[in-house]
Amino acid sequence: QVQVVESGGGLVQAGGSLRLSCAASTSVFSIIPMGWYRQAPGKQRELVARITSAGATNYDDSVKGRFTISRDNARKTLSLQMNSLKPEDTAVYYCNIVVPPPQVWGQGTQVTVSS
Repeated sequence: QVQVVESGGGLVQAGGSLRLSCAASTSVFSIIPMGWYRQAPGKQRELVARITSAGATNYDDSVKGRFTISRDNARKTLSLQMNSLKPEDTAVYYCNIVVPPPQVWGQGTQVTVSS
């Protein structure tokens, strides 16, 4: 498991942009796949974007074309650029490992998109 600290959330109008950041404290960051998850009120946490150690990315259909995940292995940071935000993107966003299923979570960062 990896300890992480997420930041960058906030309140934004629909159509706006935000950039989330995640600092990870693990010596193996550079070799493990990482992902961004989100949990909306009353819903289960879902994986919305993932990136391999080599930089290959994969997105949930709900964010494809609007969100971009990236990583800096030297700095052990993960980022999520979110453009064209929609009210349905409102959620707490978390970064974490992808496999095995995470057992320990950071505090997350709240993203609120107003219509």
